[in-house]
Amino acid sequence: MSLGDAVRSVLDLYPQVFMACHTRHVRDPQSQQRVSARQASILDHLDTTDPVTLGGLARHSGVTPATMSIAVDRLVRQGYVRRKRASADARRVELTLTEAGARLRDANSVLDAERVRLLLEQLAPQQRAEAVQGLALLADGAQRIMHTKRLYGLREAP
Repeated sequence: MSLGDAVRSVLDLYPQVFMACHTRHVRDPQSQQRVSARQASILDHLDTTDPVTLGGLARHSGVTPATMSIAVDRLVRQGYVRRKRASADARRVELTLTEAGARLRDANSVLDAERVRLLLEQLAPQQRAEAVQGLALLADGAQRIMHTKRLYGLREAP
């Protein structure tokens, strides 16, 4: 399979898995406060120590910085996100997760475990093993890209 064919296959196949298995509701396990899927997506892009710029997150999400700022303001008020001015350039806003934000992010997978179980139940044991191995390979590649800290401009290049 050529690289182009592989790209087209992933683009065709991944949305089918996502639509069948994605989580519909996100709740804070401690406070039971509900957050929107968009807010949960924002939390998924943040870390407790490695800041992401508001502008970078807006570009990555395909929205204006003003739109992203409104969404982040609510997460700040809820205690999930910390925002501060960058020390090197006060015009830039840096975002990190609070402890509560990390708890919420970690407790809510983008995929619903029961839906994934139902999906995997459709496969024979050998097929399940092959599917998981394939995902492990893709996840390994994804981690290598993420460690460059340059994926879609979320973080500044090292």
